[in-house]
Amino acid sequence: MSKQENSQKERNKNIKWFVTIFFVTIFISGFISLLSDEVMASSGIAVAFFILLVIIFVGIVFDIIGMAVATADEKPFHSMAARKIPGAQESIRLLRNAERVSSICNDVVGDICGVVSGSASATIAALILASVDIGWPRGVGLSMSALAAGLTVGGKAIGKTVAVRSCTQIVHMVGRVIYTMNHLFHKKKK
Repeated sequence: MSKQENSQKERNKNIKWFVTIFFVTIFISGFISLLSDEVMASSGIAVAFFILLVIIFVGIVFDIIGMAVATADEKPFHSMAARKIPGAQESIRLLRNAERVSSICNDVVGDICGVVSGSASATIAALILASVDIGWPRGVGLSMSALAAGLTVGGKAIGKTVAVRSCTQIVHMVGRVIYTMNHLFHKKKK
């Protein structure tokens, strides 16, 4: 295969990836936003705030996974795979697709959680304003947005440090989760 054919094949692969990730993001974002809005609108302030924290936490966890995959070294996993340690092969696959895994974790899931947490904080502000008479209603919305942003950015900052320092353990843990899910799925299939 010529260099030009390889280049065209790579370009087509990148375009296909972009289109796929674009539509997957739209679908997941819409679904999560609709679900969280419906649940939050019909719940109390405490439950809505808990949902907001869960959304922020999910974004931070996926950001940690994306960073760990982007920074981990493949060598330790070859040793684990040779010893048939569960999750090692899956970890190698994650690392060999680090660019895409990191994009999905950091960009797709992380950004979706960021957008949804902004929407969730606005819903909480509306719930607060509906139940309490506050002299400066705009302050409630600003406070909720600032709180959501602070928790997200602060959590991701701490998470990045953890991800870089413990990247091998994190990637292996994710590999083990994938390994377990694959084995559970195959057992149910039989």
